[in-house]
Amino acid sequence: MSTPAQLSPAQSTLGRGWARGRLPSRRYLSGVLVLAVAYYASAKVGQALHYTASVSAIWPPAGLGIAALYLWGVRWWPGVFIAEIVVNAELLAEPHPLPLGSLLGQQAGNMAEVVVGALLLRRLIGPRAAIDRAEHVGGLFAALAAATVISATVGMMSMLAGGVVTTGEAPTFWRTWWLGDVAGALVVVPLMLAWVSDPGGAWRRLRSAEGALLIATVATLGALAVSTSEPVTYVVFPALIWAASRFGTPGATLSIAIATGVAIGITANEVGPFFKQPIDHRTLSTQVYIVVTAMTTLFLAAMVSERERATRQLARAKRREGEQAVQERHRIARELHDSVSQALFSTLLHTRTAEKALAHESAQHNGRLARDLGAIGELTLAAQSEIRNLISELGRDPLEDGLVPALVGHTTRLVRGEGPAIEVDAPEGRLPLAPLTEAQVFGIGREALGNVVKHAKASTAWISVAQRPGHVVVEIRDDGVGFEPDMDHPGHFGLESMRSRAAEIGAQLSITSGPGRGTVVRIEAPAQANGRSDGA
Repeated sequence: MSTPAQLSPAQSTLGRGWARGRLPSRRYLSGVLVLAVAYYASAKVGQALHYTASVSAIWPPAGLGIAALYLWGVRWWPGVFIAEIVVNAELLAEPHPLPLGSLLGQQAGNMAEVVVGALLLRRLIGPRAAIDRAEHVGGLFAALAAATVISATVGMMSMLAGGVVTTGEAPTFWRTWWLGDVAGALVVVPLMLAWVSDPGGAWRRLRSAEGALLIATVATLGALAVSTSEPVTYVVFPALIWAASRFGTPGATLSIAIATGVAIGITANEVGPFFKQPIDHRTLSTQVYIVVTAMTTLFLAAMVSERERATRQLARAKRREGEQAVQERHRIARELHDSVSQALFSTLLHTRTAEKALAHESAQHNGRLARDLGAIGELTLAAQSEIRNLISELGRDPLEDGLVPALVGHTTRLVRGEGPAIEVDAPEGRLPLAPLTEAQVFGIGREALGNVVKHAKASTAWISVAQRPGHVVVEIRDDGVGFEPDMDHPGHFGLESMRSRAAEIGAQLSITSGPGRGTVVRIEAPAQANGRSDGA
């Protein structure tokens, strides 16, 4: 077990400076002093919330020391050491002081707890973790539970050796000490990890009317939970669930701290169901309440953060997929232009040359060959035209001019002059749709129009587009043969594809049809203020 004197020079700036014959820097000494003051202040808070002269339900300095050394490095341990000396000196000055040996053993255990806790955190969850993953919460609890065992065990043995507690009292004494340190660490460490690394971002998540209402609700329900004899101890949990769900780890850790402070403060002032219990049970009930509250809320906040992170990653993956699809279309267009298109051009050129050569020969002997060459030329010319159209389509974004032109252009290419007439009723200008929404609505419309041309046997199709408050409505109708949309259609995945696209963007999709009644496909897509403008 490492004590402060056994820390390696690599872990201690103080040790490195002295080893080189230099005094520590002023900045380092200032940091040590700030940590000592903060640690001492947290110790006074813990002592102020004691249930009797010697029993505290929670010991915040354990969490503050571990978090500080975890975030900024073990080299700041002298700040904790100095604060521990001051706290123990005050204990020696009391009318009934603890034995000096017991106090020294207590300080050694506390120092080992803080240093080992910081090192275990770095090992189990990595440096400067945000506690926004379930495995981080599990690693946090494992590190804190193991580190606080050191302090509780060394402290109990020191008190036994000094005659402060008897052998019969030792198990209860150890349990109270350990749970007090665990509870303090579970409140303070996540709070510091969530707020110190990015205080601006944490504050922005709570800087709203909803955030203020959350804090007031947590404080109110937390006070109600421990200030009445009615069985409503865990009534604060809906507020904690709200904090974790809406405000992530920053809101959850702050809410845990508020609920904990209210519970201990009210119980210390001799109010509530915990106070009515014997002192040992009172302390145990409060500590278990704090530990359960903290762990439940932290795990829920981590799960919410994981869900948000997965959503962001999915959105990025879709954007990358769209970008790669565009790049792939451009690549195919280049290859078609450089290979197939050039080959067709050469074929057409040689065919025309052969036709001219045959023109000088006897028409009687070569008439059939001339007709065949002419047919080859016409087919090659048609194929070359198709390839040019395909290259043009692949080489540009179909939505470059907007959703309505893209649908009309797609239909024109489908019918090729033969098929239903297309009537369009749409507003001028670009529709207020985000790029992903516009792309998915186009995919639905393209599928619907393809069905009109290939299966509906319609004489007329209508494309109707209208803007509604918060929505854009696209409707594609035809006067064709219709079908039963609720029946299974083996081998046809178009309907499922349309429904999947609509669900992905949160759009409402309805398909109305029946034999002999035509088909109506209606998409009601959410409009967005950040949709692409005309100049996009």
